[in-house]
Amino acid sequence: MILLRCRATRLVDEGFPGWVEVVLRDAHGRVWTIVDKGPVFGGAGLGPETGFPVEVTLEGTPTGVAGLVRVSTDPHHVAAEDGTDEFEVFPEQLLIVGGGPQGS
Repeated sequence: MILLRCRATRLVDEGFPGWVEVVLRDAHGRVWTIVDKGPVFGGAGLGPETGFPVEVTLEGTPTGVAGLVRVSTDPHHVAAEDGTDEFEVFPEQLLIVGGGPQGS
């Protein structure tokens, strides 16, 4: 599993579990806006008292590597506002965690 670094910019809805607006800048400079439940972004503690903007992560699956990494967020049914769920990002935007030979 990989974690894609993003930035939560604001709380959209305070109701349980809380919806958050997150931005992701891809390797081409395009800014994507994603709105989903706070826990999707590793943000169980995101709420009205959070000092936005704040760095968060989004689980992803690498779908290709060639200098840039193509990441799909489809396995978790998370997409940008226009429905895009595959992004090309720089390797330094990723955290590799758990289970594989490259993660721990």
